Amino acid sequence: MGNDRDQIDSRPWFRIERAGSKLRLSMGGSWTVHHAAALDLELRSLEVGGASEAEIDGSRIDKLDSIGGWLLVRTKTGLTDDGVRIVAFSVPEIYAPLLATIESEHMVPPAIVEHPVTLTAFLERVGLATHTVQIQAVGILGYIGRITVKWFLTFRSPRRNFRLAATVHQIEEVGINALPIVGMLMFLIGIVLAYQGADQLKRWGAEILTVNALGVGVLRELGVLITAIIIAGRSGSAFTAQIGTMKVNEEIDAMRTMGLDVDDVLILPRVNGLVIALPFLVFYANVMALIGGAVMCYFDLGITVPVFVRQLREAITLDTFLVGMIKAPVFAYVIGMVGCYEGLNVERNAASVGRLTTRSVVESVFLVIVLDAGFSVIFSILGI
Repeated sequence: MGNDRDQIDSRPWFRIERAGSKLRLSMGGSWTVHHAAALDLELRSLEVGGASEAEIDGSRIDKLDSIGGWLLVRTKTGLTDDGVRIVAFSVPEIYAPLLATIESEHMVPPAIVEHPVTLTAFLERVGLATHTVQIQAVGILGYIGRITVKWFLTFRSPRRNFRLAATVHQIEEVGINALPIVGMLMFLIGIVLAYQGADQLKRWGAEILTVNALGVGVLRELGVLITAIIIAGRSGSAFTAQIGTMKVNEEIDAMRTMGLDVDDVLILPRVNGLVIALPFLVFYANVMALIGGAVMCYFDLGITVPVFVRQLREAITLDTFLVGMIKAPVFAYVIGMVGCYEGLNVERNAASVGRLTTRSVVESVFLVIVLDAGFSVIFSILGI
């Protein structure tokens, strides 16, 4: 109790001295959370007064915690933002690492680099970006190849390697829990597609062909594509955030220390769960989109449900349905791989988790669209 009372009673202070265009800020006492509110108000009212240089002397600070250090660094940053050059910034040596950490990780914004507007600089930036993309692509392809080999080895001896409980949990997370958002969005998309198609076909008196366009478009392309994009934003990002947070908390290192295979424990259950769940989600999404289109056709065109179903049966075939379903597990595999890959690349800070989570979504959506274009070319060549 006595030590706490001494800490509270050691009042912080700071004094301002001016000498021409130079400002000297002397500080002392206990800069801790106990006095943070008062210090915050006084420091916010600090005026530069036309000074161009400033010296911050905190050598007489007796005690300093993270709150007090944040106030010191904020004061320094505020003076710099006002155009004042900091010529000296001193604190007791024992507190220097604390201030360095606060300044580097929490206070200092990323430097804005002025790129010269020249052809050489432009080509240099293009080359650097191309090299970065190449490294990222090689890393993802290598990782997908390695996990694919383990994936096949798992099914060679499923009793020993296949983690049923973890896979079922992932099916629930990425599949069952995604039903509301997928169903609602696809129902609305079905309404939009039917309305836009009907609006155009009315000009030629071919409103009934709205059913054909809706059925073929949803079952072949839009159902699986939009569902994959939704899952990439929902589940792919969750994979990156979960694994990245585990890496920040050193749980991944702990698992490896205990002799556990991270790929078997974390990666394969997520990928397997997504590969199993996405085809069912796509089927559900197709049904919801067709229901939305049927509702729109009934109220806008007067096409009854029996007429809608009859026209839909004439417009589509089994191949139409299978074209979309074949894509689903491939998209799921890529989304799961990219999400887990970026999660394992997270550095030991929170900012990296957010940055790589965003990157995983962008990469997943990009690869899904590229694969969809590739499937379209292949099916066109095969005449499907």
